[in-house]
Amino acid sequence: MASRYYTEMQESFRNNNKSREFAAHTAKVHSVAWSCDGRRLASGSFDKTASVFVLEKDRLVKENNYRGHSDSVDQLCWHPTNPDLFVTASGDKTIRIWDVRTTKCIATVNTKGENINICWSPDGQTIAVGNKDDVVTFIDAKTHRSRAEEQFKFEVNEISWNNDNDMFFLTNGNGCINVLSYPELKPIQSINAHPSNCICIKFDPTGKYFATGSADALVSLWNVEELVCVRCFSRLDWPVRTLSFSHDGKMLASASEDHFIDIAEVETGEKLWEVQCDSPTFTVAWHPKRPLLAYACDDKEGKYDNNREAGTVKLFGLPNDS
Repeated sequence: MASRYYTEMQESFRNNNKSREFAAHTAKVHSVAWSCDGRRLASGSFDKTASVFVLEKDRLVKENNYRGHSDSVDQLCWHPTNPDLFVTASGDKTIRIWDVRTTKCIATVNTKGENINICWSPDGQTIAVGNKDDVVTFIDAKTHRSRAEEQFKFEVNEISWNNDNDMFFLTNGNGCINVLSYPELKPIQSINAHPSNCICIKFDPTGKYFATGSADALVSLWNVEELVCVRCFSRLDWPVRTLSFSHDGKMLASASEDHFIDIAEVETGEKLWEVQCDSPTFTVAWHPKRPLLAYACDDKEGKYDNNREAGTVKLFGLPNDS
């Protein structure tokens, strides 16, 4: 028997099954993220800029384009509780903190290598950034100075704090999840999670689970307290690049080079919906308050329409009549 939630969400997606596309950049979009209040969506691109949109009823309206980086913006994230601040990580060996009220860069922090991933601690005090040389730097969000720096002996993919802010997680190239105490950064555990490269990690908003996606095309769901795997989702055929939990923690979106985004019910692992895409998906992000999914796909390589601007962001879950 399908749960009531499952039936309700399927009905909702049936009625709101359109994906709408919004021009954001002149090149591939690497990262999308919602502000904590859900009013804005930010995107980072290969074109070296970040864009911010305001969500108005059922569409995204471009508010600003943020320039300053001299290389690709590979990942960005918002402050966990301040909806005006976001931070970008770039291959130009800097991170930049931006304020949407002034549309200015309020801080540029130089780092040692080409940055590929970034996250903001749940208490808002620290920004962690990882680079291509597997160094993770912890930066004080107020003073913009480095608090700590860790060089790892393995390929570091994605990084994240747990919701309680007392543990720090890394996914690595050997298929493991490394768990460190925070702020001491002492190794607590190394979990053999997947037989191949463990790529991405996300914590659910309720703090009960986290999910990892791997090159083996599997998504695994973990109990945070016990650090044990609860279930696997295996509907994708390609390495899992990106994950996002819905605001209520009940749905998990995962995407890869498959031409669809899988939406699963977390408690059962059942497929709730499939969002069709024309090309591989790089990044997905559920809205923090409603079942609205932002995502960005690979450029279509001119196979369709050369006049279409590359670098669009898409929204799934908007009403069909909008």
